Amino acid sequence: MIPRKTVVALTTLATLLLATRVSAFDGSQYAKEAKLSIEQARAAAMKAYPGTIVEEELEHKLGGSGLRYSFDIRANHETHEVAVDAKTGEILLNTRESANDND
Repeated sequence: MIPRKTVVALTTLATLLLATRVSAFDGSQYAKEAKLSIEQARAAAMKAYPGTIVEEELEHKLGGSGLRYSFDIRANHETHEVAVDAKTGEILLNTRESANDND
């Protein structure tokens, strides 16, 4: 039988590891190149299309400065992709995603 202290310690460690993963986002390795923080980009995206962010990433992609935060935001049974330029804060994209979208 595993001692209670060991179970508590392992549970705490697992919780901390999961919390760390949730706070990370795809493309976080590019964050040093961005002038906007993820929090600032989230705020801009939510202003452009209010809802619940279901996916977020920082990526190199053509358009604007070439570095953008991309958010999938769900509201009213629709998901919109909102892209925010990571260097200027400009909204680069705000479109409804279809079931066929893979990006």
